[in-house]
Amino acid sequence: MLGDIALPGVTINGKYVNIADIMADFSITTASKLRPVAAPKPAPAPGQPCWDLIELFFFAYRDFVGDPDEVLVTLGFGRAHHRVLHFVTRNPGMKVAELLDVLKITKQSLGRVLKQLIDEGHIVQKEGANDRRQRLLYVSDAGEALAMRLAGMQTERIGRVLAELGPGARDQVQRFLAGMIDAEDRDQVLRLIARADGAQRRDGAS
Repeated sequence: MLGDIALPGVTINGKYVNIADIMADFSITTASKLRPVAAPKPAPAPGQPCWDLIELFFFAYRDFVGDPDEVLVTLGFGRAHHRVLHFVTRNPGMKVAELLDVLKITKQSLGRVLKQLIDEGHIVQKEGANDRRQRLLYVSDAGEALAMRLAGMQTERIGRVLAELGPGARDQVQRFLAGMIDAEDRDQVLRLIARADGAQRRDGAS
């Protein structure tokens, strides 16, 4: 079990990043408001791409994953390793088949990443209690520490922007991102997130 990890503007207690703590660390009255990229624009003409939003997505994602990338490269890991660590940390005992469904990658690709994480002591693989053919995944102490470090970096970036945008921003962002998920997958994704959140709250209360 990890102790508390202190990062600038971030409180990570036990197994999860607490957004509420981050928001409390920022004074909305003193935080500088985000400058608009440009004057409000009309919606694109029918059939025209949303170039500005597409490019903002690109640059936002580049920098969001860029912070962890700098840590991962020193360990010989990449973004696939990060995703595996993230979801196994959030869902202890996750089946390999469930992870494949979440990541949407081939079994061969996941196998290579898992082997490296297992060989280097970040992931532990166990047989199912009722079905020995099942492969259940858990993070080791080292894997949890790395996952929490990377999540802390990303949470600090998110928390800073939410504080600058002000009250209600988090709900708006959640609705927007959920809406970007394919409709046939959306409920499953939201259930996965809610289940992990609920388990972490129970762990934190115990």
